[in-house]
Amino acid sequence: MTKTDTRDVRATIEQIKDLEDCGCEIIRCAVPDMESARALKDIKKGISIPLIADIHFDYRLALAALESGADGLRLNPGNISDPEKVAAVVKAARERQVPIRIGVNFGSLPQDLPPGLTIPQQMVAAALRHIRILEDLDFDLIKVSLKAFDVPTTIQAYREIAKIIPYPLHIGITEAGTPRQGMIRSAVGIGILLHEGLGDTLRVSLTTHPREEVYTAYEILKSLHLREHGPSLVSCPTCGRTRIDLFALVERVEREIAGIAAPLKVAVMGCVVNGPGEAREADVGIAGGDGAGILFRKGKVVRRLREEELAEALVAEVRRLAAEPPREPGRGTGGEAGL
Repeated sequence: MTKTDTRDVRATIEQIKDLEDCGCEIIRCAVPDMESARALKDIKKGISIPLIADIHFDYRLALAALESGADGLRLNPGNISDPEKVAAVVKAARERQVPIRIGVNFGSLPQDLPPGLTIPQQMVAAALRHIRILEDLDFDLIKVSLKAFDVPTTIQAYREIAKIIPYPLHIGITEAGTPRQGMIRSAVGIGILLHEGLGDTLRVSLTTHPREEVYTAYEILKSLHLREHGPSLVSCPTCGRTRIDLFALVERVEREIAGIAAPLKVAVMGCVVNGPGEAREADVGIAGGDGAGILFRKGKVVRRLREEELAEALVAEVRRLAAEPPREPGRGTGGEAGL
């Protein structure tokens, strides 16, 4: 999701294009007022991925976003619940064949839900209420999300709704927090759901630049072998055997290979114990010695280098491998079908 003022078309386009370069495939923009809704038309002209309008409170903003060419809508049933207003949005969405995501958040649940329900059950009930409204209007281009800050609550809500509805699910942990805490909270919650086969699109929510959200999302997908995008960096935690500045080395390598799209496995190891042996499956890697180290490919040593040469040599080899034509299936690093 963009974090610019949507009314600032230039800044919003620049941020979206930055996120496209990181691998973002769908973007969502907040639409808090009519000027923002109208700005979507110009924003769409400058980007290459589908644009979702995030709507709260005022159904007229949804209508204006559709007029501006939004590719999808996110509506919150906790603050847009009037059936007639929803019907007007559905009519306009149906005419354009634009999907609607019912976005339930724990923090904005309807106040008139049946008593005695657990929080996950309340979230499911809120979603089902809105789904029925859309279905009664003969609209089925529906996606559903049920997000909370609490990880077990979120997981249980998705598990329950998945048993009931046939619609795709957008998953995430809402308001997950700062990068340090939010990445962990998101990885646990989203990772469990994906491992159970739940989730069709996802968003990582962090209090930082959205490129970190995209990077985190891809790392979660890569760790479950659901999507391969960019190098996977393997590095040891270091110990008393380490004789090189591995912390600085791995930070430099991570920074310099960040823009590479090829799904290579890259290893940065601190010593011969964790070198070509434990990282022998890496496409390319380095392992440190006493002020020196080795460059290896698939566990085989190809060069011996001074410490100050290791990062540059590794990055150059990664770029060389990334520039090679794709290998035949089953004969190199490759990804499985993603979401």
